Amino acid sequence: MKWPSFTQTSRRTRTLGWRARFSLAIMVVMAVAIVVVTNRLLTDRFTENTRNRAELRLALYSGNLLSELRQNAIVPQLLARDPALISALDSGDFAQSSQRLIVFNEELSAASLSLLDRDGRVVASTDRSTIGQTLKTESFFVDALRSRDNVFTVKRTEAGAFRFFYSRRVTSQQSLVGIILVEVDLQKYERAWAGISDAVLVTDSEGRIILATEPRWRGLTEAAALAREPANSAILRALQATADWSAALPPDAYLEGEAVMRVQGRVAFRGWRIASFTTYASVRDKVNGVLALEIMVFAILLALAFYVLNRKTAVRMMLFQRESAELRALNARLQREIAERQRVQENLAVAEQTLQQSSKLAVLGEMSAAVSHELNQPLAAMKTYLAGARLLLSRNRPDEAVTSFQRIDDLIERMGAITKQLKSYARQDGHDFQPVNMGDAINSALAMMEPQLRQRKVDITRTMPAQAVWVMGDRVRIEQVIINLLRNAMDATQAAEDPQIEILLAAGETAVLTVRDNGHGIENIENLFEPFYTTKQPGDGVGLGLAISSGIVNDLGGRLTARNAAAGGAVFEMQLPILPDKTRAAE
Repeated sequence: MKWPSFTQTSRRTRTLGWRARFSLAIMVVMAVAIVVVTNRLLTDRFTENTRNRAELRLALYSGNLLSELRQNAIVPQLLARDPALISALDSGDFAQSSQRLIVFNEELSAASLSLLDRDGRVVASTDRSTIGQTLKTESFFVDALRSRDNVFTVKRTEAGAFRFFYSRRVTSQQSLVGIILVEVDLQKYERAWAGISDAVLVTDSEGRIILATEPRWRGLTEAAALAREPANSAILRALQATADWSAALPPDAYLEGEAVMRVQGRVAFRGWRIASFTTYASVRDKVNGVLALEIMVFAILLALAFYVLNRKTAVRMMLFQRESAELRALNARLQREIAERQRVQENLAVAEQTLQQSSKLAVLGEMSAAVSHELNQPLAAMKTYLAGARLLLSRNRPDEAVTSFQRIDDLIERMGAITKQLKSYARQDGHDFQPVNMGDAINSALAMMEPQLRQRKVDITRTMPAQAVWVMGDRVRIEQVIINLLRNAMDATQAAEDPQIEILLAAGETAVLTVRDNGHGIENIENLFEPFYTTKQPGDGVGLGLAISSGIVNDLGGRLTARNAAAGGAVFEMQLPILPDKTRAAE
């Protein structure tokens, strides 16, 4: 056997060492390349995600502002037609006017409601401290005198904050008697924005900042607000904060010396614009976390390679053990940092969900009036059934009294279903639509109206097809619409000698329910479905029934119409998309 010489063994060792060094160099180059590419890709991705979240938040803020402005825009028009306020301006007796405005504001949630006479003096207000003040020189008073429509005015206070007003002239017999003034509460959104990390501002059509998370920005332009930080310290902090990110994250602006991302949106109101400034801290944290993990992995691989190549050297082993200990400590620190960042992200998600829930709960004030309106009918029916049950029990007729108690139980279930809609809305749940038999819904509504029908002795005629008519919707809400239509028909036939109500159900391309009466008809069809519009006496209704019914039918994908019949009386038609047999079978 021929043994290898010492020269051949040395040559193999040198060859192995060269290959090992070359492999290590390749590994290092690949690691650096991967880290650089990962840095750029993750930076772009996380930056885009941060921008998208900022745009979504901006759209939410813009929608909140627009909703608040539109909600309050209708208030001056409604209050300018209020007979009690007009009568008070004509007579000069304002003893009950402030209380009436306070009652209105409990449902509207405006900042304040004020009534001014023709001389600009505050004669009634939800803020009683302002009564007696003279505001005839204010722009909202002067502009309202010159216009017949709503006037929107932005006023800056001495403290630097901005107040927002809707004003409208009040006329009696074509002559000016006063001004109604509604202050819109937009500062609550400004206070809500102050609880987040982003800086937010709203500018008007002239570029002036009217709402901002930074109070010192109000009244300035955006450029002037951003330039208020001293230049030297701002440049120094900007260089320190963005030294390693200038190429990957070109900043949109500098806020207090730190590079920030600027996102702008439009508020569909008088040319207003909204902008937010988000720091790159979250992007840097996320990218640094991923890069640290990559570097840790490459460092471990590199240490293992050194360990394999130098396992016979004690000194190298000690170095490797020391490096391993450092890497483990680094790994523990990174794990703690990652866990902390995850907790911060979870808290941010919870804060965003809380903000969305708060904006939705702001609408519950309006829904409470609608729900209380719908609960009046079951409560009235329960009172009648209880009186009947008490009379039957006194006459020793318990079997018939049980029937009344069963109907009361059904009414309680219905009231629970109505309040359940309010709870499900607050929990951000959607409506659970199911197939509804329109004939059963009509019969249930008539059963609930039975006490009123027996007291009035109204002749009701029902015409329904032989086959069941099915729609997709919420049975409780459909019954609410039917009960509202029947109740309006009964009120309309109070003066009729022979009150008659005809109910007609037809099925074609759509399901059509027609309610016809022989009452006095409809006087003003244009304003029939507007909230708070009513022809009833005070105390008999607030004008929400048809407005609620129209909203329910629209939510179900249908429409509610009204007209006067040729022979007299009113005709209401509810059209809903019909549910085909195949779809109903699948459901």
